[in-house]
Amino acid sequence: MDVLHVGLIGCGTVGSGVARTLLDHGGRLAARVGSAVRLVRLCDRHRDTIKRLRIPRGLWTRDPRQIVRDPTIQVVIELIGGIQPAKALITEALRRRKHVVTANKALLAEHGQELFELAQRHGVELLFEAAVAGGIPIIKTLREGLVANNVDTILGIVNGTSNYILTQMAQRQLAFRPALAEAQQHGYAERDPSLDVNGYDAAHKLAILTLLAFGRSVQLTDIHIEGIQHVEPMDIQYAAAFGYVIKPLAIAKRTHRSLEVRVHPTLLSHEHLLANVQGVYNAIYVHGDLIGGQLFYGRGAGQRPTASAVVADVAELAQRQATGAMQKPPLWMLHRHELRLRPMAEIASRYYLRFSVIDRPGVLAQIAGILGRHHISISSVSQKERRQARTVPVVILTHEARERDVRRALTAIDRLPVIRRHTVALRTEAPAEDH
Repeated sequence: MDVLHVGLIGCGTVGSGVARTLLDHGGRLAARVGSAVRLVRLCDRHRDTIKRLRIPRGLWTRDPRQIVRDPTIQVVIELIGGIQPAKALITEALRRRKHVVTANKALLAEHGQELFELAQRHGVELLFEAAVAGGIPIIKTLREGLVANNVDTILGIVNGTSNYILTQMAQRQLAFRPALAEAQQHGYAERDPSLDVNGYDAAHKLAILTLLAFGRSVQLTDIHIEGIQHVEPMDIQYAAAFGYVIKPLAIAKRTHRSLEVRVHPTLLSHEHLLANVQGVYNAIYVHGDLIGGQLFYGRGAGQRPTASAVVADVAELAQRQATGAMQKPPLWMLHRHELRLRPMAEIASRYYLRFSVIDRPGVLAQIAGILGRHHISISSVSQKERRQARTVPVVILTHEARERDVRRALTAIDRLPVIRRHTVALRTEAPAEDH
């Protein structure tokens, strides 16, 4: 039986799971793919790693270059994250004609095109199933399972931290800060949670999905990004009264020759397929011309789900070795599309608007007048009476309007003397329909 020699760089939470899987379940993998997978080198900065994982001492090194430059190693698994030194290590491995498996979403989002082309030139693979949505096999699905489809829509809850926070705010009426603290206590949020709650983690993943689904490379600067920090419990309650839930969505949509890419908290109808995705779970809705709509759901992070995705990529390489399968360029590299990126100002949506106003007669008429002058019509209004409060919320749900018009109207409204706080504006997403 052929043997695939693997080196692992990075033995943190995910790396530990990968190491133990390869060491403990090598026989099961060999039986399933027809080629043995052998972990021959492991790199981690901490010597305690070999004791904690019961790693044979001869497998461990502190120097990742020993793995990249080892001529016997055919596959390098990179799990240290970040841009550098990960990019330098992956680049050298590819140039030395080694396959690379990574979960590094930030690196792929910012430098993926360059690395994929480098892998292609040297006749090796760069696989990355674990970079998006952990154990959900969305990458392989887009690369292979949906190859006959023209995908027009991707809607994803791809950041478990943000989804957990909004779930706790909805179910237990927690404010953002206590919900975040609880997520950190349970290990669902980092000590510095900014990448998650600001929307950048989801944006990295959206950039990867966009390249696969639409053949269009996008940078983070191309993606409109908003975090969840400005969402308050009252927004969740008002949304529920209108028949909506608030979810942290990554959105990519193609219309004709244009593509919109954005990340922001979004109101979804209770009937939407993504509406009941709770806690740290991830889900990705994909719509294609042949399949209609499909939902992919599961654990999007954590040691075991992510390790599962990493090992699946290694197993694919082992199977190719066993069968002698030729490497082929990914379809999105052969059929790239220079779709026009649609500016955020052109996006059309229904909007949830919460105004903080002085409680006096005529305020709603002033707001409605400005909205009307900017071509924005009102669908529903909620103005609860609060006799003891001088500042009260006025909540409006609009009919479909353009982002440009909404922003101009809110700029004018927020200048009114009766407005006490910056207006909260959230977009809605219509229920997924098969076209």
